Amino acid sequence: MAGLDADRIRRALDAATCNALAEIEVFPEIESTNSYLMRQSGPEAGRFRVAVTDKQTAGRGRHGKTWQSPPGSGLCLSMAYTFGQSPGNLPALTLAIGLGAIENLGGQGIAGLQLKWPNDLIASNGKLGGILTEAKMGAHDALTVVTGIGLNIDLGDGLVPEDEGGGTLRVVDLKSHAIEVPPAEHLAATLINGLQQTFVAYEQNGFEGFSGSWADYDWLHGREVSVEISGREVSGIGAGIASDGALLLETRDAGTKRITSGTVLVKETREYSL
Repeated sequence: MAGLDADRIRRALDAATCNALAEIEVFPEIESTNSYLMRQSGPEAGRFRVAVTDKQTAGRGRHGKTWQSPPGSGLCLSMAYTFGQSPGNLPALTLAIGLGAIENLGGQGIAGLQLKWPNDLIASNGKLGGILTEAKMGAHDALTVVTGIGLNIDLGDGLVPEDEGGGTLRVVDLKSHAIEVPPAEHLAATLINGLQQTFVAYEQNGFEGFSGSWADYDWLHGREVSVEISGREVSGIGAGIASDGALLLETRDAGTKRITSGTVLVKETREYSL
């Protein structure tokens, strides 16, 4: 993949997104787009700034995991958005961002994408990308949220590991999943448009405006999974999400359990009827 061009990304943005854009920075190489924006001053309320690269050397995921992005293999994009009014139920924002991302990618002809609660993008039953959301307080108690999306575009045959079992997802890329892969700048603009729309809608309506769409993309529904929570394990069958975004597991002994955090592992590839 050739180097990214900031002007091409800007030209592919919709009008509302352009009006709210404070700054976009394209890096040929950076340790972490999320870490970079977390160190910068937040934009004014209602506006956002973006950092994007196709070579990230020290990307971060949830629970301290790393996000590997060899040169030219994918897209790493982070947006910092400042809320005029802090939204409620901030943890569920990551779920809304996932929905916005795959719905906008669907508009680019990339069909069949799903979401693995709480932050994985799924294609062809493998991990296509991930989302990391962080927050910081600014002047006058303004809340800035920094969200990073990593997307595998073309990993090459030697960079796609086999499924190791034990709940570890194999890694997939857009080249192997999609009929046609849009140019990287168009993909970046698509994700930026989706993020900006999601932040605005979330600020106005919270997760309520998104929760009804989750079932359309819920990869865990009907699958046997285990969740690691503070050294213990909860197992059950994925049963959707609650109205506040909590994962619901149908367990054998304790009925329906609410999960609000933890590492989710898929125990079996087969699906179950609920």
